[in-house]
Amino acid sequence: MKYVVLVPDGAADYPIDELNGKTPLEAARTPNMDRLAAEGISGLVQVIPPIRHPGSDVGNLELFGYDSCRHYSGRAPLEAASMGVALGDTDIAFRCNLITREGDTLVDYSAGHISTEEAGELIEHIAGKLQNELIKFYPGVGYRHLMVYADGPSQLDSFPPHDIMGKSITAHLPRGDQQNVIRQIMVDAEPLLVDTEVNKKRKKEGKSPANAIWLWGSGRALQLQSILSKYGVTGGVISAVDLVRGIGVSAGLKVIDVPGITGYLDTNYAGKADAALRVLQNDDFVYVHVEAPDEAGHNADVEGKKRALEDFDEKIVGRIIAGLSNLDEPVRVLMAPDHRTPIVLRTHSREPVPFVLWGKDIEADTVLSYSEAAAESGSTVVEKGHQLMDLLMASK
Repeated sequence: MKYVVLVPDGAADYPIDELNGKTPLEAARTPNMDRLAAEGISGLVQVIPPIRHPGSDVGNLELFGYDSCRHYSGRAPLEAASMGVALGDTDIAFRCNLITREGDTLVDYSAGHISTEEAGELIEHIAGKLQNELIKFYPGVGYRHLMVYADGPSQLDSFPPHDIMGKSITAHLPRGDQQNVIRQIMVDAEPLLVDTEVNKKRKKEGKSPANAIWLWGSGRALQLQSILSKYGVTGGVISAVDLVRGIGVSAGLKVIDVPGITGYLDTNYAGKADAALRVLQNDDFVYVHVEAPDEAGHNADVEGKKRALEDFDEKIVGRIIAGLSNLDEPVRVLMAPDHRTPIVLRTHSREPVPFVLWGKDIEADTVLSYSEAAAESGSTVVEKGHQLMDLLMASK
């Protein structure tokens, strides 16, 4: 048996006036997702536990089959695993966003979706000035980077920058053990960024400057039981996002590199689909994550989210389903977002999300399309996100 997990990050939403009271999923043309729903079983799943924040780290950890109430240590350690950054027993990893601020207001959590090349130059510049025996910076993808603090603060509360756009920076600075040290690093980075050639060029081109950093999502290294020992399968993970790749690494999966994946609307969807099919030629399992719907939700981009869902449907779901017919073994597919990213909120929410289970030995229920409302009439309600993987693997 072959197993495929498809994750349209943040796809689920609320009804929107601009879409005549429909959600983006209902308004988008998604014949392939609808086919999976019509031929499989659908329902709602509570991916985010009550005690956890509704983040992609928690949501994807659950969809990989791990109870985040037991196995969660923070977002940044997952990204460290993806980046090959080994954490010592007392090391604390921090997510380091490049952001745009105006005065005390956090304007853009992604610095205008700055390119990886531009961002890498800025992070290296900061590292050259601020790194020491305790503090190290590591460039990542786009606006997403990493800082590691040896013997760092173990109790620190922080705010995801995408949750506080348009809000006061001062009111949302990290709080807790050694908060002044972390805050000072953020302060010290700002003058290093302002007059760089990268930011001068971005401002000249009318783009948002990366004029500050935001440290958040801290935690120690995460230890997980491997997918192989848990379910008896080998495979890979495909994502542009380091935290998702990091969960895969921690679970013993191979990270599959795909040229041109960006985590945004311009990502290489078809390349991801083709890579997933190649994984299944030799392995049993592949996890395909697409960030674009989530990013459009954060940006309150109604048409962008609708387009991201249609691209996911055509270039990921449709392409993979077509390619599965060439495999010699039966297949099961699980599809679910990791959380909702409602346009009206511009951040994540914790309501249940629609899922579909399709393939070998799955008998269709009465649902005919894939959406939030359609899933409410589905045959299955799953109380915890990590239980979905058990359903997918139930034939083993």
